[in-house]
Amino acid sequence: MSAEKKSSVLVCVTGQYDCDRLIEAGFERAVELGWDLHVFCVHTPTNDLTCFSDEIEYLYRTAKSLGADMTISFSGNAARAAADFARTVNAKHLITGMPDERPNGFVLTVQEMLPRLQITTVTKEGDRLLYTLNAETRAYA
Repeated sequence: MSAEKKSSVLVCVTGQYDCDRLIEAGFERAVELGWDLHVFCVHTPTNDLTCFSDEIEYLYRTAKSLGADMTISFSGNAARAAADFARTVNAKHLITGMPDERPNGFVLTVQEMLPRLQITTVTKEGDRLLYTLNAETRAYA
């Protein structure tokens, strides 16, 4: 009989320095809940990793400093890759950025694949406003 894997907070980042705010928000949530923290970055397949290597290294160091691992995946379908990884790490809460203050295809697609996953998006403002997607209405609260 195997024990169930510990619940976790999953933070999805892109190769941008300001995604550190997402990792920090995920860390705060993971500490609050007593869960593990994982950081996940999906990029389209490429042969030239130098275009974002400094940013990825910075985010990796940020994640490590907060006790999280960081996984990088190369896929043409970011939402599917994130949903698959969320299942692997038993994520119960996903934190990601929110461009233009409205839901994007990534968030809605992950929500369709994992309807019980709580998804919180973080704005780019310095006050890190949080919006949580309601699984039933698909509206932000």
